[in-house]
Amino acid sequence: MRPLRVWAVARKEFLHILRDPRSLGMAIALPMLQMVLFGYALTLDVDRVPLGLWDQDQTPASRELVSRFLGSRYFSLGLLAESYGELEKAIDKGDVLAALILPRGFSARVESARDASVQFIVDGSDSNTATLALGYAEAVVSGYSRELVLYEIRKAGIRPPKEPLMLHFRAWFNEELQSRNYIIPGLIAVIMNVIAALLTSLTVAREWENGTMEQLISTPLKGPELLLGKLFPYFCVGMLDVLLAVVMGRYVFGVPLRGSPALLFIMAGVFLVGVLSIGMFLSVFTKSQLLSSQAAMVITYLPALLLSGYIFAIQNMPPALQVISRIVPARYFVKLIRSIYLKGLGLEVLALEAGLLVLFASGVALLANLAFKKKM
Repeated sequence: MRPLRVWAVARKEFLHILRDPRSLGMAIALPMLQMVLFGYALTLDVDRVPLGLWDQDQTPASRELVSRFLGSRYFSLGLLAESYGELEKAIDKGDVLAALILPRGFSARVESARDASVQFIVDGSDSNTATLALGYAEAVVSGYSRELVLYEIRKAGIRPPKEPLMLHFRAWFNEELQSRNYIIPGLIAVIMNVIAALLTSLTVAREWENGTMEQLISTPLKGPELLLGKLFPYFCVGMLDVLLAVVMGRYVFGVPLRGSPALLFIMAGVFLVGVLSIGMFLSVFTKSQLLSSQAAMVITYLPALLLSGYIFAIQNMPPALQVISRIVPARYFVKLIRSIYLKGLGLEVLALEAGLLVLFASGVALLANLAFKKKM
């Protein structure tokens, strides 16, 4: 392999990228747009749930319980209702996601130390939000109920007993429990997966469709030199995307990078080579820009989004999908990049994921080289 031949092909590809604003825009602007859209729109936090309220009692005790709900960061007032029908209509229209109903006589039952019931209705069409909202509501009511019990004990002149069990809560690696810190590192992996495969899926196929492959075949270029020369410019563009994504994650979204930036970029480069080689293989195999780009989307984007653990936890998937996810390279890169970002881990812990990514990159690059035949 001669470096001058590789550089000649790479220079040609660089010029093509610079002269084609669509390719350049797709390579740089599209990842940044995805980062902004996903970073701000996609969140797993359930805060400020719109709450419909119907307080039939209108007493200090009922207003105290209402203030516990509205004073937390988990609920916000969406509707003050005067009837059950208003709440039902608001939930049907999606104006509120939950409703709290305090019956008449609530205060009297509380003051007489009798059982008092309140109704909490939640829109179960969004099961995740409904489950979390129910948990928040149970915590608020339990806290208020505990205070009422302690008040009655003190009023009777009895010293309240100490609680036998206390939970001291501490979150590691993501102290504020912000889903953005979890989403942004995985988003970098998804963006790399999609953009890299789409870019290189058009390279060799474009030469066939434009009729310039015959000229390349007639030159002394060898197959590996041609593929490496075509891959190198897109590798540079991909690493530029990684740099921009890391900078945006740190200074736009405030995601901390606790691990080694050098290790992050090295492993991103290894993963990038593998994904670029997937696009190159598809371009060689199909010889059609349209077909290769569509195949690249199916092979890279969908598995990276659904089976990598980026959004959905792998351990919650059906056993068959958990097995299939083991052949998705993005699964290992998502775990690796999150561990570097949030936990600050190194290769002493991430050696398995790093080794699998190296194996993936080497295997796909070899497959693309074997698929390319320098003949008509």
